Amino acid sequence: MVNISLWITDGCMASSALTLMDVFSIANLWQAHLTKGNEPALFSPSLVSTRGEPVTARGNIRIAPHRAIGDIEQTDCVIISPILPELGPPADNLKSFFQWLKKMRAGGTFIASVCTGSFILAQSGLLDGKKATTNWQFAALFQRSFPGITLVSEDILVEDDNIMSTGAATAVNNLAIYLIRRFGSAKLARACAKALLVDLNRRTQSAYAVSIPSRSHGDAQVLKAQKTIEKNYAAIDSVDEIAKDIGISPRHFKRRFKSATGDMPLKYLQKTRIEAAKELLETTDKNFGEITLAVGYQDISSFCRLFKQHTQISPKAYREKFLTI
Repeated sequence: MVNISLWITDGCMASSALTLMDVFSIANLWQAHLTKGNEPALFSPSLVSTRGEPVTARGNIRIAPHRAIGDIEQTDCVIISPILPELGPPADNLKSFFQWLKKMRAGGTFIASVCTGSFILAQSGLLDGKKATTNWQFAALFQRSFPGITLVSEDILVEDDNIMSTGAATAVNNLAIYLIRRFGSAKLARACAKALLVDLNRRTQSAYAVSIPSRSHGDAQVLKAQKTIEKNYAAIDSVDEIAKDIGISPRHFKRRFKSATGDMPLKYLQKTRIEAAKELLETTDKNFGEITLAVGYQDISSFCRLFKQHTQISPKAYREKFLTI
């Protein structure tokens, strides 16, 4: 039997842990069906907290764990629930959890985090020098906070040296199917994916990501440039024009813009145009040629390549996924 320890703590998202409890229960039912009841239940999932006390998840949801981490000497898999990132010295309960987690790691336990649970995993030090992913909304914060970790923010699942992280919260379903295949079989994973309507071919979260500009940097001239780009993106021929308008040399402007926003001005302009194109694909029936011209490009093929580079899917596929009219 595969023992799965789902770690929960105050402020976590209850949905991830409870979803996993349900999925592993469903996996056991499908295992019984596929083996005609000739094999025992495959998974034994349990909710665990650091001290074994009930926790209050987001939404004021009280969850009673099955046991404390100190009661567990060995487990096959530990899964860390998502929690809004709180950077700084870890609280005492986290210190105890990190000690236990490293003990489990030393014993060969597979470790995974869901969504922003990757911040907890990164704080433990177990991701140092490794690859990881996280919720795309927190990717920039993760990169700034943990420069020693290679962030692959476009991927839904990233595994490195028996440690896995996932993208945004619903990626918990992809994680579950992965674990069912890893500890069970491909046949069982396919059956569960069909039962749960999980897309086995979903690999990237790039199509779902929305560019969120940084505006709290305190540089008034860069902020003015950002507003100019966001208002006039279709008419801008060169970012040097913007530098001239705000009275900064092009070279100094590019360096200062990058320092404030994290992007070079040209990339910022590209992101702004792509977000505008996405909005038009979602809300209008304009063809992509019309959209290309509307956002400031002349060459449809080159803008299509740029769009796919940023979203990992074609404009047509994007429209099919998100069209709302």
